Amino acid sequence: MTQPDLSADDLTPGVEVVVDVGPVAHGGHCVARYDGRVIFVRLALPGERALVRITQARRGSYCRGEVVRVLDADPRRITAPCSHFGPGGCGGCDFQHAELDLQRELKAVVITEQLRRLAGLEVVVTVEPLPGDGFAWRRRVRWALDPDGRIGPRGVRSHRVMAVNQRRPCLIAGAELNTATDTLDVPPRVRSAAPRPPRASRGRPGDGLRVAGALPEVVLAQAADGAVTATWPGGAAPTSPVIVEHAAGRDFAVAADGFWQPHVAAADVLAAAVRDALDGLDLAGRTGWDLYGGVGLFADVLARAVGEAGTVVCVESDERAAALAADNLARHPGFTVRTGDVRDVLPELDRNVAAVVLDPPRSGAGPRLSASLAELGPDVIVYVACDPAALARDTAVLLVGGYRLDSLRAFDTFPQTHHVECVARFVPAASGI
Repeated sequence: MTQPDLSADDLTPGVEVVVDVGPVAHGGHCVARYDGRVIFVRLALPGERALVRITQARRGSYCRGEVVRVLDADPRRITAPCSHFGPGGCGGCDFQHAELDLQRELKAVVITEQLRRLAGLEVVVTVEPLPGDGFAWRRRVRWALDPDGRIGPRGVRSHRVMAVNQRRPCLIAGAELNTATDTLDVPPRVRSAAPRPPRASRGRPGDGLRVAGALPEVVLAQAADGAVTATWPGGAAPTSPVIVEHAAGRDFAVAADGFWQPHVAAADVLAAAVRDALDGLDLAGRTGWDLYGGVGLFADVLARAVGEAGTVVCVESDERAAALAADNLARHPGFTVRTGDVRDVLPELDRNVAAVVLDPPRSGAGPRLSASLAELGPDVIVYVACDPAALARDTAVLLVGGYRLDSLRAFDTFPQTHHVECVARFVPAASGI
């Protein structure tokens, strides 16, 4: 096809250009250039040639775009099965147009590149699949409600709700979650809170939902017994219900709207990876810390490693999760919970710690906390990371602090998306472990 005669400054929303797609980048897109200007392209694969529609342009900076037609396709490109996926579609999935093996290769490339660029390490990464691979893996969702009563994920970079139901399901969510949207009773106070778009934007093709306020959200959680619980904002009850999740051979009490791994197999897989990272160390009778501990999944792993004579301290900022962790680990005599920000609580803890497990938010532990952990000198630091860039930044600090990256495992806990979970094991650089 004929390429329009455009300059980099002509790239504005709605303009379509043909580009050669470059490497995958962190965030679920690939990098392309047009007349020297960077375009972050959704729905692309490295090495393809495609017609790209510009969706966002920052003056004097990069653009965003999405593929509207593939001119030269990667042989492992497939037709996405979900009706919500595509240009202008749902923002929940990034890679439905790629075979699963290729998705994992792309994620491995991102992890490798982040560690090389931010930590100066050359690491060979393989992203491991989880049981129940591909679709219908998600057991927890946070979906929005629009003023017309539609429930579902938002469209990419918009407030527009992609209505989910049994006829047009979200394919990464379990069938029970999709079914729930057809029978969900929306409280009147919640429905009335959904802001209307400005009158001028209503009915315009492609506008979606343009609102100044946030849309109400519902958390749907499917417990281990299959029952689905809906938690709405500002409910009449002071706290959301408690449901039971099963992982690592036992049950855990979790708030229905609290944090738990959404993939049905992820909690089991990650707990096993943390256990493996503690193997080979003599931790019996010693102290372990579970930082950002949630309801105590990894604290339970630590408790088994240190034994009844050992001590485990869980630090968690969410009061509800901390209380549930205390209940979940009550059978371990040496277990305690500290409620508060990890950075504030850490100076108050006994510095004689043998093993640290941390599972920080997407922003990572940060340089100050990472340096503090290295200064304490535990035998092992096991870092569970949901963001490769944050892991790489914190790895760089731990390296300076005298630790080395002893092992790294990556898991495809979010198939069809760009998200990936890593379990990194750090030991003192001078140790013979």
